[in-house]
Amino acid sequence: MRNPVRTILRNTALLTFVLRNSARNIVRKSVRNLVPFILLGALAACSKPAETPTAETAQPTGLESIPAPDPAKYPPVSKMSGWQNPYLVVREDGIGFVDLSNREVHILKVEEIPAELVSLPSSAWPYGRVVMVAQAAPKNPTDQTKADLRKNRALLLGTLKELDVQFQEAP
Repeated sequence: MRNPVRTILRNTALLTFVLRNSARNIVRKSVRNLVPFILLGALAACSKPAETPTAETAQPTGLESIPAPDPAKYPPVSKMSGWQNPYLVVREDGIGFVDLSNREVHILKVEEIPAELVSLPSSAWPYGRVVMVAQAAPKNPTDQTKADLRKNRALLLGTLKELDVQFQEAP
């Protein structure tokens, strides 16, 4: 007759062995099935997303026919009064667009500047795609007028950058 304790121990050991091997097989199969998905996920995470048009993509501005600026053509700093390209004056109430034929200043909103520059004939750009930018002295130099000047200047320079128009500081 067999020893019942020994039989129980042997059956328990056999059961433990079977369970361990079954668990290992389940884990192996699961890992084997998950590896392709993990690799696919890593590959997707490392790949570059498709490029979508951004604000940095050059958009037609209407000024493309105007050549790039040529600093060699600019008048000397001592004779900047002879400037022939568009002349803009940053003011607290907007942007002054100086009509060089009669020296009149037309006050525009910053968003009107692109249309105004595009409407100029190519003969208005003898130095290329560059404008003169000056800043008016505020009538009442309060904190608010100074803030308005800073805001208008920043908006103007941002607009010029979007249009790919360089600027020259007025002396």
